[in-house]
Formats: sequence, C-alpha cells, structure tokens
Amino acid sequence: MKENQVKKLVMAAMCVALGIVLPMAFHTIQNAGSIFLPMHIPVLICGLLCGWQYGLICGILAPVLSSLFTGMPPAAILPAMLCELAVYGLITGICVYGIHTEKQIVKIYGSLITAMLAGRIVSGILKALVGEYSFKIFITSSFLTGIPGILIQLIFIPVIVLALQKAGIAEPKRR
Repeated sequence: MKENQVKKLVMAAMCVALGIVLPMAFHTIQNAGSIFLPMHIPVLICGLLCGWQYGLICGILAPVLSSLFTGMPPAAILPAMLCELAVYGLITGICVYGIHTEKQIVKIYGSLITAMLAGRIVSGILKALVGEYSFKIFITSSFLTGIPGILIQLIFIPVIVLALQKAGIAEPKRR
C-alpha cells in the first residue's frame, strides 16, 4: 500500500471514529443531534480530504457503527441518515476533484455546499417515500432545525481542512 493510501485510510478511520464519538457528546442534550448535526462533520471532512471512495465508506460506516454501539441514530432514522451521509462523503469527494480552480477555499466551499444540498435532498426523498412527509416538514427538518449545525459546518470544516492541509497531514486536491 502506498504512503498516500495509508494516510487516507487512517484519516478515514479517524473520521468514522469521530462520527461515533462526536454525536455522543451532543446527545447528552435533548435534540442536539438534529440541531448541531455532529455526525455530518467528520463525513464531510473525510470526503474533502480523502476522496469519494473513503467519504462514501465513512458516510455508511459512521451511522451504522454509531447505531450499533450507541443506539443513535435509532433504527427508524438510520436508513435515511445513512443515505444522506453517504451522499455527503461521495459528493464532497467528487466535487473537490471536479471543481477546476487553484483556490482551495473555492473547491472546499463548492464541494461542501453541493454535498450538503444533495444529501438533504436524498434524505427528503427517502423520508417522503417511507411515510407521510410534507414539503414543509422537509424544509423544517432538513434546513431550519439544523441551522446551527449548518453554520458550524460552513465555518469550521473549511478551517479544519485547510489547517490539516497546511500541516501536511492531508494534501490539497489538485486537478
């Protein structure tokens, strides 16, 4: 295995672990998971730093392992959340390579926003197919309730990604 692949594998494993541990801290407060969206952060970071394959796997493993180990997310929410997080990891990884600019910040924000919208749309579609789910409920649960979490993602994820790249832990994505 090449050194770069080992770095990505270790980074992805750390992101999966964070996807289990970080939500535990937030679930001590009622509804904090749906407000602050802590499991989304490591999955989005994984896709940005490691690419779509690792991001996709992280988006699948983090909610499944968290559900098995902690009971969160509950089984009823798990399928839609798994798909949403898998889309986050997949899309950030694809976009960070697909956005053609030398400005890393543009790649990061473009990838992040595209993935956040795509994941929420996939989650909304799945929830609508499973049960009674109006457009108003979709907007409320996917966007309004999670505004603090969305802001945290938009502020801190680019800072974390750029800091890890500057420290040499992760390499900037070039195309």
